[in-house]
Amino acid sequence: MSAQATPVKVSPPATRWTREQMAQRVARDIPDGAVVNLGIGLPTAVANHLSADKEVVLHSENGVIGMGPAPAAGEEDFDLINAGKQPVTLLPGGCFFHHADSFAMMRGGHLDICVLGAFQVSAQGDLANWHTGAPDAIPAVGGAMDLAIGAKKTFVMMEYLTRDGQAKLVSACSYPLTGLGCVSRLYTDLAVIDLAGGEATVIELAPGLTLRDLQALTPGVTLRQA
Repeated sequence: MSAQATPVKVSPPATRWTREQMAQRVARDIPDGAVVNLGIGLPTAVANHLSADKEVVLHSENGVIGMGPAPAAGEEDFDLINAGKQPVTLLPGGCFFHHADSFAMMRGGHLDICVLGAFQVSAQGDLANWHTGAPDAIPAVGGAMDLAIGAKKTFVMMEYLTRDGQAKLVSACSYPLTGLGCVSRLYTDLAVIDLAGGEATVIELAPGLTLRDLQALTPGVTLRQA
């Protein structure tokens, strides 16, 4: 992992997509018939926004496939949970299986898409999402490494800036890596960005935001407009 210059801190813009709008945007890009794993955190909300006219099969690494949207309040079954220990629903045809079989699906290339959260993503598509490297941080690998490399496509869903205003899209990750060159698309509260061939191409911007605004928030990475 190469070191990077300290990012310039810039105040975040006032216009941004909400987390639910981010989830809606990801759901829009998931094709009919896809087998998809939704990672812990922000990506789990995608399940609530999948179109009823699409058949999308949701997988969880703890050994569940065929999940539906989150249960209504008061209807949770805490014996039916995803890998993040959140209650889920099961659609007709859904089933349970051994943890090892679940990882065989992940490692064997049987998932079309995984949607993961991240601490950092590089312009080369490198992913860092399991540890910040801080002495007091608790590492949380889970199945992220298997998913990032095993899925046919890896999407990342995250907020564009850290709490102190630093961009999470960087020239090179400074945190421990989850996978190299695995991220193909980045969904954030400010923009949707394709990553390919070492280039970051902005395909959609939050309302009122310009490419110049986003570039000012992203030192070290040259952004291109689709």
